[in-house]
Amino acid sequence: MIRLAVRYPSEKLDEPLPIRSRVRRAVRRRSVHRRPRQRGRDGTRPPGAKQPPCARVARDPAAGGYRIERIYQHDPDYPETRSPLADPDLDVRAGDIVTAVNGVSLLDVPDIGVPLRNQAGRQVLLTLKRGAHSRDVVVVPMGNEAGLRYTDWEVSRRRAVETATKGTIGYVHLRAMGEADIEQWVREYYPVFDRQGLIIDVRQNRGGNIDPWVLDALMRKAWMYWKSRAGEPYWSMQYAFRGHMVVLVDQETASDGEAFADGFRRLGLGDVIGMRTWGGEIWLNDANMLSDGGLARAPMNGVYGPEGKWVIEQRGLVPDVEVDNLPHATFMGKDAQLEAAIAHLEKKIAADPRPVPLTPEATPRHAGPRGSAKTA
Repeated sequence: MIRLAVRYPSEKLDEPLPIRSRVRRAVRRRSVHRRPRQRGRDGTRPPGAKQPPCARVARDPAAGGYRIERIYQHDPDYPETRSPLADPDLDVRAGDIVTAVNGVSLLDVPDIGVPLRNQAGRQVLLTLKRGAHSRDVVVVPMGNEAGLRYTDWEVSRRRAVETATKGTIGYVHLRAMGEADIEQWVREYYPVFDRQGLIIDVRQNRGGNIDPWVLDALMRKAWMYWKSRAGEPYWSMQYAFRGHMVVLVDQETASDGEAFADGFRRLGLGDVIGMRTWGGEIWLNDANMLSDGGLARAPMNGVYGPEGKWVIEQRGLVPDVEVDNLPHATFMGKDAQLEAAIAHLEKKIAADPRPVPLTPEATPRHAGPRGSAKTA
């Protein structure tokens, strides 16, 4: 689900953010350039905390337990990202009823997380009911399902684009702009580099410093084509994107995610769609170590454009097309921003299709010596 930020009535697009908003965001800035630490150093919850069920469930006393409403989706190419309940050998499905955990009836406890307490990484016996039949399965719960929820959101966006456009538009999401996100870019961009359109989604992006690397890849142009005796033509520069592109941003797009979106627009690569971004573009420095081993991160580097004005800081990046994801519609599964990006690209593609140029006819062979013309 997309997280929404509150815009205060006093905020105007041409004025700095109000004091209370700046203070709130300044406190959060320490986590912009790195992935936030989970609840424990190993990603697990503190001892004694209730463990998540790793699926969306709802208490259903009439059915005798908790109904599984949704098992979080994952990329099948990366099974290590799947929910414990998504293991195909278990055959667990949405609609199944979890009636007991390790023999403890779930109707006898206030929450399904109670019998799962301190069970992360351990084998747990779940009793499932489907219709009139019950069976036991063994699963290994995870300590935190935040990653599962994020992956589910990400994979569902990509599948929605594939379905809505019948594979003509690609989708790439970047969670942040760090080392792991280079791998994510490579994993998601190269399979779709030859599509007619491309959505680059940096909503909720937490920043980093790889914007030049990504922009460099998007700036590549096709200037010639190769055609072998068999197969489809391909072009140089290799993996240059020839179609139309857009970038999606929202109120949680931060730091280098904002810089990437700004650079994308300034370089004429396409339009930016969504909501005004977080508004933090002064880069911080980690060199200020304290005698007690602590760290005082200090603002060190501002960013300004060729027009001689500071950019983004305290104002955010205003998109070309403003579309908000309203709370209720978002909760019900609608993604207005993604739909707007698809519609925008389909309109661009219809007005300016960019098919691969047809292969010319074979070059006539010379009958005479090389360099001489054939004589009658």
